[in-house]
Amino acid sequence: MTRRTALTLPLLLPLATAARSQDNEANAEAVAAILERAEVLEPLKAVVVCRDGRIIAERGYRGHAPGDPTNIKSASKSVVSAMVGIAIDKGLLEGADQKIAPLLRAELPAEPDPRLEQITIGNLLSMQAGLGRTSGPNYGRWVASSNWVRAALAMPFEDEPGGRMLYSTGSTHLLSAILTRVSGQTMLALARDWFDPLEGFAIGGWERDPQGIYLGGNQMAMSTRSLAAFAELYRNGGRTPDGTRIVSAGWIEQSWQPRTRSPFNGYRYGYGWFLHEIGGQEVRFAWGHGGQMAYIVPALSLTLAMTSDETRRSAENGYRNRLNDLLAEIIGVVV
Repeated sequence: MTRRTALTLPLLLPLATAARSQDNEANAEAVAAILERAEVLEPLKAVVVCRDGRIIAERGYRGHAPGDPTNIKSASKSVVSAMVGIAIDKGLLEGADQKIAPLLRAELPAEPDPRLEQITIGNLLSMQAGLGRTSGPNYGRWVASSNWVRAALAMPFEDEPGGRMLYSTGSTHLLSAILTRVSGQTMLALARDWFDPLEGFAIGGWERDPQGIYLGGNQMAMSTRSLAAFAELYRNGGRTPDGTRIVSAGWIEQSWQPRTRSPFNGYRYGYGWFLHEIGGQEVRFAWGHGGQMAYIVPALSLTLAMTSDETRRSAENGYRNRLNDLLAEIIGVVV
C-alpha cells in the first residue's frame, strides 16, 4: 500500500459505511415486501431477517409473532453442537475425536458390540455413529423406552462408525447425556449460563427423558427472534454484538466443514449444520421438522430465522423447498 493510499483510506471508510447503511434501508423495504407476499405459505408462523447484525425486517402470520415461543424441533441440534464446542473450549471434553464409550460406560449394553468403543463425539455430531436411527419410523418406539440413552446405544449397527450419514436424534441425545455427566449440570442450566451474554437468546420449555436428561436435538421451545440471535452468534464468528466470546471461531469452522451428505436430499452436513447453495450463495442452516429454519449466508452478512407449524411435514410436501426459495428471493434483493 502506498502512503497516498494509506492517507486516503480513512476518508473513504465513512463514505463506504454510509453507502452500506443506505443500501440496507433500501433492502429492508424490498425484504418487507417479500415477507408480506410470504403470507401465502400457510404453515409459516414468523420470519426474522438480519443484515450486518441488526433486524431489517420481521413479520408474524395468522396471529403469531416473532417473539412467541415455538417448538424448533431438530433446529435445536445446532444448539447442542454449539454447546459441545463450548464444553471443549472449557476443557470439559477433550475434542471431537474423543471416544464416547468411557463417558457412557454404565449405559452400554450388557454384551456391547465392539464398535461402540470406536464412536467419537464427532461421529455423533455428524450423524456418522453407525448405529441404527432413532428418528423417522423408529422415533416413537425410542421415546417410549424406559431409558433413551441405553436404547440409543443398543440400536444395531447399520454401518461402521465414520460411515454414511444415519440421521438420528438418539445421537444428539447421547451428546446431551455426555454434557450432563461431565458438567454435573442439566443442559438447560448450562445453556442459560453459557449463552447468558447473548442478548435476545432464550430457551423456554424443553422435554426431558425418564432419567431427567434434556432431549438433545428435539422438543425445545424458542422464539423466532431467539433463533435469529443464535444464528447471528455464528455469523459473527462466535461473538456477541459487544464482542463477548461464547463459541470459538475454530469450532464454527469445524462445524461448517462438510463431513457427510444426507441420503434424503443430498445436502452436505457438518457438526449439526446443513450446508447447501441457495440463491447462488453458500448457506449454512439449522433445520427442524415442519420448517424451523436458521439460515446463515456468510458472504452477505445475512441471517434469517423462520418458524412454522411443527405438526406438519416440510420435506416430502415441498414446503422446505418453498422456504429455501423464500431465502433465495431475499438473497436476490440484498446482493
